[in-house]
Amino acid sequence: MYQKILLPVDLNEEASWQKALPTAITLCETFGASLHIVTVLPEFKMPMVGAYFPKNFSQKAHEAIKEAQHAFIKEHVPEDIKVQSVIVDGSPWEAIIKVGKKLDTDLIVMASHTKRKFVDYVLGPNAEHVVHHAKVSVMIVR
Repeated sequence: MYQKILLPVDLNEEASWQKALPTAITLCETFGASLHIVTVLPEFKMPMVGAYFPKNFSQKAHEAIKEAQHAFIKEHVPEDIKVQSVIVDGSPWEAIIKVGKKLDTDLIVMASHTKRKFVDYVLGPNAEHVVHHAKVSVMIVR
């Protein structure tokens, strides 16, 4: 049923993957699907934002996230699952949808919230936007 599953992961927020990752892994094992783990970095290249960061900050951030994401995959994803590490810049929900479209994924699995704010208890702002704007199925794990 599914061939490519996208899982957004915030490596600094365990709640972003703690329940969603086991679900995504089970779906991958069940359908023989590949797993595409995406981490979204804020856009540092905008002139107004970039002026506050040291030169090459974006490049160093990407390198650090790449290493952290590979360690995460090694620790949490079984070796028999085909997995791809993806790192993108921008707004989380827009980047998730863009990556899903680019990779031609057929399912997005994500956590419902990060428990940071009261509003996030309902669904979570990024999850809500992904659900409303994605052209593929979205599974929200609570």
